[in-house]
Amino acid sequence: MAHELVVFDNSGVLVDSESLGNRLLAGMLTDEVAPTTFAEAVEHYLGKSFADMVETVRRRTGAVVPDDFGARFHARLFDTFERELTAVDGVHAVLDDLDARNVPYCVASNDTADRVAVSLGLTGLAPRLAGRIFGADQVARPKPAPDVFLHAARRCGVAPEACLVIEDSARGVAAARAAGMTVYGLASVTPRTRLGDAQQVLGSMRELRDLIPALFPDPLLQETRR
Repeated sequence: MAHELVVFDNSGVLVDSESLGNRLLAGMLTDEVAPTTFAEAVEHYLGKSFADMVETVRRRTGAVVPDDFGARFHARLFDTFERELTAVDGVHAVLDDLDARNVPYCVASNDTADRVAVSLGLTGLAPRLAGRIFGADQVARPKPAPDVFLHAARRCGVAPEACLVIEDSARGVAAARAAGMTVYGLASVTPRTRLGDAQQVLGSMRELRDLIPALFPDPLLQETRR
C-alpha cells in the first residue's frame, strides 16, 4: 500500500532536543540519584516516557528518583530549550517537499502534547503542525505500545498500513511496527544498531528528503488522497 501520511516523532526527529535533554538528565541523575553518563542516558532512557524512565532507574540502580525530580527536570529543560533548542537540520526542507506534494503529516510523541507544542513553538514548526500534534498523555500506553501511532492515524483518517513513521528511538520503532506501520529510523543520537528493526535507517533529514520523490511520485495522486 502506498504511504498516505507521514508520522514524525518529535524529540530528535523534528526538534533537536535529544542531546540537550539527555545531557541534562544524566547530570541531574548523577547529582541526585546515581552516577549516569550521557551515553547511558541515551542507551537506557531515550524515547521513554518519564514514568518509564523512573522505573528503569530503579531497576538498574536500586535508587529512587525523588518525587519532585520530574517537575524540576522539566523546568530546567524548558529553560534550556528556550535558550538553545532548534529544529533538526533539514526538517523544514522535508516539510516543504511534503507540502509541495500535498502529503499530510503529523507528530506522535511519547511526550505530552503540551510539551510537544512548546518545543515546536520554540523552533518555528508549530504552525506547520497545528491540529496534528499527538502525545502519550492522550492514550492509555506510551511507546513501545502502538497506541499513540494508532491514535494519530485514526485522527488523521488514514489506515495504519498507509502510514510512514520517522523515529529515532528503538521504542518508537517497536511501537510503529506494532501498529502495522512502515518505519524509517533516524540515526541522529541513537546508534544505527539500535534502530535495526526499522525497514530502513537514515543518517539525516537530507537522506529522507532524497527519498521523497520515490515515496510520493505523483502530486496529483496525493491531492486526491488528502
